Amino acid sequence: MRSTSLVALIVLGVATAALPACGPADPASTPATAQSGSQPGSPAAPEAMPTGVQKVEPAGRSGLGGPGASASPKPAAPAAKALAAGNPNGGATVPAEARAVDTSKPTRTIGTGTPASCTSAAVVKAVAAGGVITFDCGPAPVTIKMSATAKVRNANGPKVVLDGGGKVTLSGQGQRRILYMNTCDEAQGFTTSHCQNQDHPQLTVQNLTFADGNSTGDKVEGGGGGAIFVRGGRFKVVNSRFVRNRCDRTGPDLGGAAIRVLSQYENEPVYVVGSTFGGAAGQGGSCSNGGALSSIGVSWVVLNSVLSHNQAIGSGANPAKSGTPGGGSGGAIYCDGNEFTVRIAGTIIENNKANEGGGAIFFVSNNRTGTMTIEKSTLRRNPSGKFETQGYPGIFFLGARNPSTPGSKLS
Repeated sequence: MRSTSLVALIVLGVATAALPACGPADPASTPATAQSGSQPGSPAAPEAMPTGVQKVEPAGRSGLGGPGASASPKPAAPAAKALAAGNPNGGATVPAEARAVDTSKPTRTIGTGTPASCTSAAVVKAVAAGGVITFDCGPAPVTIKMSATAKVRNANGPKVVLDGGGKVTLSGQGQRRILYMNTCDEAQGFTTSHCQNQDHPQLTVQNLTFADGNSTGDKVEGGGGGAIFVRGGRFKVVNSRFVRNRCDRTGPDLGGAAIRVLSQYENEPVYVVGSTFGGAAGQGGSCSNGGALSSIGVSWVVLNSVLSHNQAIGSGANPAKSGTPGGGSGGAIYCDGNEFTVRIAGTIIENNKANEGGGAIFFVSNNRTGTMTIEKSTLRRNPSGKFETQGYPGIFFLGARNPSTPGSKLS
């Protein structure tokens, strides 16, 4: 199912798009009515709030990104160590298409058995060439300091798999985004006449750590995606860690300190399996919105994972309240758009924080078709600075119906 919010925004060759967004700007304390915009600059139309949602009165939005390209606070980086990711006690069944890719017969290998042979240039070259990519950096954990962003070439693949074997950290050094894929970026090559809805490339990252990525100031496609930015094709994450990643501090709709996704083929979901975002104090991500994950019109399935100590640090919500730069929603997860779904199972979401709404999760379906299910998961200690949906601690939700939470604990 194609996301209708994204179909309208795609214009080939345009670097920056204005994406539809909806969200609270000045919530009050009692359930009432919300207004939601459909296109930037268009009048907001009143829509009914679900029962138990606090009143919001959105102001006119100021576009994506907003002012303020100053970097988020940068914690100290500990020494690299072997990978341990996800919630081992999650118990959610992982479908075949969401599992790790077999990399026993790689297309190419980065490194020749020593840490010194595993360089940023080698990663950039391998990712551009595509295929199944593994690392041979020696027996000990290694951190590769990226001096440039690795970019997927759309004609190469169709599968692009990056497997760190549990021992490799890719570091943006607090200066740059680490990995980028965009089927609608002419610089990476057009491969179809419908870049916003094509089934390739199919990017998988597994058994890797992404550390200290930073997309601050990069407003292409609206910004966000401190460690990884994806638009189009298919994308999944397996057994990986994301620590200390950042994107712009302000902006009503940009987000995803770790990952930002704007579209997926036929609205198939992004799978996040057995992975950790933050995981300890000082290790979480920070961005205007979505301290870990952020998307527009994209469906997600998050299984047996941990999202903790992430922050949405913007101010003014979305659309931005008058006199504010906007942002501050979705401490861990920020989802916006029209037709999309979110399923979370066997996952722990704790100790995240949002300055505005949704200390754990911010979910707004503009046309109220979106749904969210949280199965056998724990959400706790996720403060929402100004608003959340009553009865769902840490969550702000506007969709087809209230979230389903079988077997889950929210506090």
